[in-house]
This record gives sequence, structure tokens and C-alpha cells, in this order.
Amino acid sequence: MNIQAKLVDIPSRKIFPAEITIQEGKIMQIQEIQPDKELPFLMPGFIDAHVHVESSMLVPSEFARLAVVHGTVATISDPHEIANVCGMQGVEYMVENGKQVPFHFFFGAPSCVPATPFETAGGEINAADIDNLMARPEILYLAEMMNWPGTVNRDPIVMEKIRIAQKYTKPIDGHAPGLMGELAKKYVSAGPSTDHECFTYEEALGKIKLGMKISIREGSAAKNFEALIDLIDDYPEMIMFCSDDKHPDNLAISHINELAARAIAKGKDVFDVLRGACLNPIAHYSLPVGQVREGDPADFILVKDLERFEVLATYIKGQKVAENGKTLIPRIKNELINNFHTSSKKPEDFRISASGTKVRVIEALDGQLITPEIEGEILIRDGFAESNRDKNILKITVVNRYQDATPSVAFIKNFGLKAGAIASSVGHDSHNIIAVGIDDESISRAVNLLIEAKGGISAVSGEMEEVLPLPVGGIMSPEDGYQVAEAYTRIDRMAKGMGSSLNSPFMTLSFMALLVIPDLKLSDKGLFDGRRFRFINVFKV
Repeated sequence: MNIQAKLVDIPSRKIFPAEITIQEGKIMQIQEIQPDKELPFLMPGFIDAHVHVESSMLVPSEFARLAVVHGTVATISDPHEIANVCGMQGVEYMVENGKQVPFHFFFGAPSCVPATPFETAGGEINAADIDNLMARPEILYLAEMMNWPGTVNRDPIVMEKIRIAQKYTKPIDGHAPGLMGELAKKYVSAGPSTDHECFTYEEALGKIKLGMKISIREGSAAKNFEALIDLIDDYPEMIMFCSDDKHPDNLAISHINELAARAIAKGKDVFDVLRGACLNPIAHYSLPVGQVREGDPADFILVKDLERFEVLATYIKGQKVAENGKTLIPRIKNELINNFHTSSKKPEDFRISASGTKVRVIEALDGQLITPEIEGEILIRDGFAESNRDKNILKITVVNRYQDATPSVAFIKNFGLKAGAIASSVGHDSHNIIAVGIDDESISRAVNLLIEAKGGISAVSGEMEEVLPLPVGGIMSPEDGYQVAEAYTRIDRMAKGMGSSLNSPFMTLSFMALLVIPDLKLSDKGLFDGRRFRFINVFKV
């Protein structure tokens, strides 16, 4: 197969018309030509430098079908979401499912499963499991080391996992939100070499100067592009792009191509942008992905221009996998695995006895994972604390989905619901059921819809009910990715019709139990102070 195009040679920083000869999945020859017609641009494919495929609510094979349409050819994938649910079985599931389609999934060994001892998870990945995974050639790195206190303080278990990765000379991904100065220095010196959690320019710059690669994140909930993109001007070799968490409706529209286009719109150098979006992940993780050189695997994309990056076709190992906005990857039969063992709940299960009207409130911030602790005033009825809709302070609950237990209850600001409740069994990192609502009856209904479905997302308001089942681990659907995206769009629209002004209410909800991100979060065991790593009282007493 021969293709004529304007080849984008990123390392040489030049563009020239060429004929590319492809045989048996490899680029055999690149020859400069004098074309007699207008040609598309040919460039390396995009790489998502850090993503949890599970957050797309799609199994890997379906994620790939959507991603290739946007020119993505590879992902650095941390399977710790499914590992927190199903342990090693979950990791195996992701690896094997991903192998069934023409796409480059590069999985890491989850380093923090369970993420903390302050929540109930369904699986565990211990040091022996890490060693088992690291010995496998298809496991390329130690996934994000979220236990930054353990890393900084050289906790023996944490350091053993890092030592195993170093034994196999595989990179260690970082996760150190807000760490600066001496704390950041101690963290980096332990071994982590990337971070995708920076939310200020100063924080990211400090980590770059310590030798860290920075993945600029723009997902469905956490959006750090605007704060960090100027780093690429002076440190193009240290920058990558990632989504971290991408919901199906967003993945159906765009992926890393959107970040490249936004960078160009800000006047960034096209070669610097494409270096970060396409080549830096290959160098950092030693990926067997083609860079459009003779002898490389024929992994590349054809784009209409180098401004919007409209993808005309995507090729992986010489196979055309997408063309003109349509995926060419066929669907496969996706098996089910799960771990869901709680029984239905009653409205009274979500009552919380009042010890005053002043409470600690989780402040949800649109586009951020950090959640400041603020003080709020709730209502009291018959001795029980209730939501205060007038002040936008609603009840939030986390329900243990692995066994019957009393739900934990607290309060949250900024979800904006005027009626009903929304719930999700996508609740990072342990994926217990998490719900927000204005009253106990609605919360109970939304939670029970998920218990009946063995996982998913739900919304209830008056007589209306909507549920998107996620029977793979309670966090993914085995169904057609585009149909899942449509179903997600419907339930997202319903949540916003109930009053939520958040850009992505279900994605934001999914992070409200993420204890490793400060300040205030809720686990199935209680309200948690993410800075001091301890439980605290809901009421200000």
C-alpha cells in the first residue's frame, strides 16, 4: 500500500510531500515527491498519556472504537478502577479485552489498590501481585502512586512496590496534587517520574525542575489545560497530554485531538504541540508505537489541517481503523465480571441525627477534583439533619456495595438539584455507590435502581426514573459505545433538568469519594479530611 501525503516530521521540524510505502504493517519507505494535487497531512497518531479507560464507562474494546475516530492510536492506561472492584481478575480482564481489537493499550500495574485503608474496596493488589504484573512484557509501568504521604515518608509497603518497578526498569507514574517545595522533592526522589495532578503553573514548573514529566489533563471533570499549557513554550520535551477520566458523551466528540487544536489556537508551536501529543509518551514509556519513520509500525493518522486536526483516517499497524468520522473496528462479544453484594436500602437508612445546624460541607468545584471544606447551615426536622435547598447544600451518601453496611452521610454544595437525586456506582477509587439528593426518599430510590442493576448511574425526580446499567464491574458497559454515549447524554440532560449547573454532574459526583484528593471527601466509612488523612465529624461542635 502506498499513501501520498504531506509528512509531518516532528523531530526534524519540517513538513514535506512524500509517498509512504507500507508492507506487512510497517513503513518500508518514505520518499519525497513532487505532488500534482493537494494532499492531506500525515503525522503520528495521538497518545493519551494517562487515562482510566473504565471512566469512559466502556470496556477497552469499545473505548478503542470511539477513540480511533479522533486519531488516538494508543493509551497509557491505569486499570486501578476495575482492580479496586475485582482485584487481579479485573486487571486481566482489561488486558485481554484490549487485545481483541487493533489498538495500542498499554496497561500499568495498579500501585494503590485499595487506594487507602479508610474505605471499603472489592479487591487488593499487593506487592507480590505487582511483581507478577511487572514481570509481564505487556505491563509497562507502575501506575500512579497516589499514596503520596507513604511515598514522602518512605512507607515500607509503598517503597517495596516502587523497588519492584525499578527492578524491572519500568517507569513509575506519580500522583501528587498540590505538592510543592520539600514535599515534592521528597516525593520525586522516591521514584515517580510523571504527574497529571498539577492544577497551577507554579506547581507544575516546580515538578518539571525536579525532573518530572507533566501530563496536561483535560478530562470530563478535571480541567487543567488553561492553567498549564504555557509550560510547553519552554519545556516541550517535558509535556504530555492526557484525559485521565473521559465520560462516553465527551469521548464520542473528541479526545487528545481537541487539546492539540486548542494549543494551536493559543499560538503554540505546532511541532512542540505534536511532540507532546504524539512522541513524548513513546520516549518516556518506551512504547512500540510508530513515529512515522522507515521500519516503524505503520501507526499514523491523516488530517485535513494542522489547526483543527480534523481526522480523515487512522491507521494502526497498517490497518485503517477509522475514516471520515466513522470507526472501522468491529464490535466483539464482551464478557461480564462483577462484585456487587449489597441489598436494597430504605429512606431511613439515610437519616443523620442532628447535633446542631452548622456542618462541614464538601464544596464541589466545576472542572476540579479538589473540594474545599466550607461551613454550611442545614435544616433540622424531627431531630434529623436535612438538605438546605435554598443554600444549595444537599445530602450526600456513600453506600458500601460489597456488603451490607450503614451508609455514610454528609453534605455537599454546588450540585444545585431542585428535586430528586442522582446516584452512581462509579465512585473513585473503591466504586461504592455515591448519591446526592434533596430528600431521603429520592436518594433511596436512586440507590436502589443501581443495586437492582448491579451497577450504573441513575436519576430520579418525581415519577421520572432513568438508569444506565454498567454490569461490568458496576463501572463499565459491554454495549456499543455510541449507544452508551447516547444513553449517558439522556441521563446527564435529566440531571441538569433537575437543576444541576455542573458541566458534568455525574463525573463530578464520581470524585466525591476520592480520598487522596484534598480537602474534604466522603467514604463509605465517614467524612474524611484529605489533608490530614483522618475522619472528622460532619457537625461543627
